[in-house]
Amino acid sequence: MLNIKKLNSDKSNKELVKLLKNGDMRAFDVIYEKYSRKLYGFVLRYLKQEADAEEIVQEVFFKIWKSRSGIDIYSSFESFLFTIAYNSTISLLRKRANEKNYLEYLQQRQQIDQASNQVDEIQYNELNEQVETLLNELTPRQKEIFRLSRHQGLSHEEIANKLNISVNTVKNHLVAALSFLKSNLDNGFIINLLFINLFLS
Repeated sequence: MLNIKKLNSDKSNKELVKLLKNGDMRAFDVIYEKYSRKLYGFVLRYLKQEADAEEIVQEVFFKIWKSRSGIDIYSSFESFLFTIAYNSTISLLRKRANEKNYLEYLQQRQQIDQASNQVDEIQYNELNEQVETLLNELTPRQKEIFRLSRHQGLSHEEIANKLNISVNTVKNHLVAALSFLKSNLDNGFIINLLFINLFLS
C-alpha cells in the first residue's frame, strides 16, 4: 500500500485533485492532512468557538468528497477549498446572528478580524500595494468613501453624515469601488476577505 507521506511529498495539488476526482481515498487523506489545520485556524478566527470550527472543517471536507467529480483541476484548489470554508462560516454567522444571545455576544467583538489576520502576511502586503495603486484610478468621491470605510472604519451612516449624502449613495460608491478592485485583482477570494467588512457596517 502506498504510504500517505510519500504520496504527499511526491504529488502536486493538481495531481492529488486528479486522483481525488477518481475517488482515490489516499489522495483525499493527503489533502485533509495538508489543509485541515489551516482551515481550522482560519475558521476559528471568525467563529471564536472550537466546536463550531471543527464542525465547519468536517463539513468542508464532506462537501469536497461529495462534489469531487466536479472539481476544476485547472483552478486554484487552495482558493476553492478556503472559499467553501469561508461561505460555510458566513452562513453559520448569519444563522447565529438570528439568535438573541449569540447576537449580543457578536456585538461585543468584531464579527470579522482585520484581513491581515486572515491571510498570509506577504500576500496581504502585496495585495495592499496593488489596492493602493488602483485606488488612484477611482473617482475622488469613491476614493474618499472607500478610505473612510476601509481605513477609518466608519459605518455607512457615519460616512453619510460626515459627507452630507445619503446612506444609499455611500453604499453605491462602495459597490462601484469594490467591483473595480475585484475586476483588476487576481485573487477574488482574498478580496472578499479584505472588504467584507465594508458591507457589515
